[in-house]
Amino acid sequence: MSLIDLSRWQFALTVCFHMTFPAITVGMSVFLCVIYAMYWRTQKPVYLQMFRFWRRIFAVGFALGVVAGAVITFQMGLNWGVFGAKTGPIIGPIIGMEVVTAFFVEAGFIGIMLYGDGRVRHITMFAATVMVTIGTILSSTWILAANSWMQTPEGYAVKNGQYVPTDWAAAIFTPAFAWRYPHMIVAVLISASIFIAGISAYYLIKNRSRGFARRSLSIALGVAALLLPVQLLIGDGLAGNVDVPYQPSKLEALEGNWQNGNTGWVIFAIPDQAEARNIVQISVPWLGSAIAKDPTGKTATPGLDNTPVNDRPDMAATFWGFRAMFFASLFMFATVFLSVVLRLRGRLWESRRFHKYVLWTTPIGIIAILGGWVTSEAGRQPWVVFGLLRTSAAVSKLAPDAVVFSVIGFSLIYLVLLVAYIAYIVHTVKIGPERDDPRVNPDLAPGLEIDTEPATAFANAEEVAR
Repeated sequence: MSLIDLSRWQFALTVCFHMTFPAITVGMSVFLCVIYAMYWRTQKPVYLQMFRFWRRIFAVGFALGVVAGAVITFQMGLNWGVFGAKTGPIIGPIIGMEVVTAFFVEAGFIGIMLYGDGRVRHITMFAATVMVTIGTILSSTWILAANSWMQTPEGYAVKNGQYVPTDWAAAIFTPAFAWRYPHMIVAVLISASIFIAGISAYYLIKNRSRGFARRSLSIALGVAALLLPVQLLIGDGLAGNVDVPYQPSKLEALEGNWQNGNTGWVIFAIPDQAEARNIVQISVPWLGSAIAKDPTGKTATPGLDNTPVNDRPDMAATFWGFRAMFFASLFMFATVFLSVVLRLRGRLWESRRFHKYVLWTTPIGIIAILGGWVTSEAGRQPWVVFGLLRTSAAVSKLAPDAVVFSVIGFSLIYLVLLVAYIAYIVHTVKIGPERDDPRVNPDLAPGLEIDTEPATAFANAEEVAR
């Protein structure tokens, strides 16, 4: 592999590993705000139990996400030094704003959120949780602003070989940012909802902590049912308002056609980039035209042959990244559709087959987000800043052997950390939320009125046992 291939693989592995955690933690931080507010308002023990349990999973994912994010910054300077030098006047301040705003906010309040339960007032706990949530959203905002400038650069001038800002508003609020930011925020909310629903379904299958599981499942699937149609509209707007006018080569690659004329939709393909053809291809007739809003079946999707050879993105990565996102979305749509039907029939918490299906879809939101990032980044190639700076010209001139060593080292570290994180989640789920029930340990919930009459105490113990 060439130096640029090795550097791209190292950066891609780091980004994919890092994105696994915000895909859960950003949306889960919003969920924690909601359920703590419900506990504060109603004083029902089940909401405090929910807050404590989901906070455990949030905390470890948050810590790993911060560490992996720091590695990305170092790689931008070390492996992509030319990129850093040329785009530093724009990318540097934007990334710096993430540190000044998001990191400082998170660092200032994460301790209260994690350790203040039972030690500070409810309003202080709620405020700290809200501030941590604001921090995670601010972090996403600045990262999306920097990446969106690389997709559709505006508000800059070229001076002494560098891209310098001339209009910060235009550089931050680019055409890509206007669509990609809401697309990403809604995506992490949906991903966290599906993740929470999957674990909650496990407890319904095992008939454990049913009060906890029912409320968690109900809230999570309700949020997903509301947001998935919104996400569909935003995604369609992203393609029509960003990909078509600014990056047609990305749209051509993700459709999987080399030549113009196919009115169908390519569901499976094995592209041969060198020969500009698909070794194997399966298309659904008429569907491509229908997606283009032409029910007559006469509108053909454009082929990658429209783009000069040297400017073509890798079709295989772009095509399959998009298919991973799309097929994962179909599973999520099926989940929320079935949940609405079962909710209306009063069987949402009783259908074991549905609960088993939801359990298996637990990571599907994360897969969709990773697929979307692969589509976005692979489809931008061969440009690191679209239309301005080629990826081949942005890489640092390093010894390939050193990069090979670091790629192998990072891969092993990420694999160990990912396995450890999954093992922690499995361990936490097996222990269950019973230990977080304030009826079991009321000392951790001062001010909460717990009925200690024998009959009620027996009922509480019975619920905990379930």
